[in-house]
Amino acid sequence: DQYIIADDVQIVDVAPHYGLLSAQGPRAREVLMRLGLKLDLPAPEMAVAHTKLPEGGDVYVIQQPRLRTAGFDLHVPAASLGMVFGKLVAAAKQAGGRACGWQALETARIEAGVPRFGQDMDETHLAPEAGVTDRAISYSKGCYIGQEVIARVRTYGQVTRELRGLRLADDLPALPARGDKLLKDGKEVGHVTSAVHSPRFHAPIALGYVRKETNAPGSQIQLQTKAGLVPVTVVSLPWAPA
Repeated sequence: DQYIIADDVQIVDVAPHYGLLSAQGPRAREVLMRLGLKLDLPAPEMAVAHTKLPEGGDVYVIQQPRLRTAGFDLHVPAASLGMVFGKLVAAAKQAGGRACGWQALETARIEAGVPRFGQDMDETHLAPEAGVTDRAISYSKGCYIGQEVIARVRTYGQVTRELRGLRLADDLPALPARGDKLLKDGKEVGHVTSAVHSPRFHAPIALGYVRKETNAPGSQIQLQTKAGLVPVTVVSLPWAPA
């Protein structure tokens, strides 16, 4: 049995039976401790801990920092979702936090320079292009799909494009849309993936892919808009403090 490399398992879709709650921010661990869950919070990123609610049902807690700070995701039985949400909001308020909606989370994500799958990256992007190598790639584990490409990039050269922060003109009349083109001397050198009016920087900012010959921090490129070309400054990620 010591040489068995596979087990007889069943894969079951439990998505309809669970909901997702998340605590994000420097005091996220403190917030979860206030919930009184009987478990040791996972320390390594993407580690999972499991416990049971007193009311019944399994809860899975994942160390998932979504905003470059501390963060935990909670997968909670749908029947207990409202109850746990109420306790989580109360615990957050005690720590100086609050509940937030999707747009607030997106704003904080873009300000943190964190790409989101489906928005800033998809199956056509390599992890080194999106800047997620540290959290998404292992150079020591066994074979996996795409390993040869990743190893070749690491060994023989750089990627041709990379995700960058984009400082937009303060007087930009409208935020760029996903896919809007970035130009240098009239030549297309990239495109925008996400954009937001940033409360942190008091300015419109964006994420986007820029070709390596023009993506050094401080490089000046242009955004193509319906009103014409507007200046853009390339910024390395994560963003420097405002």
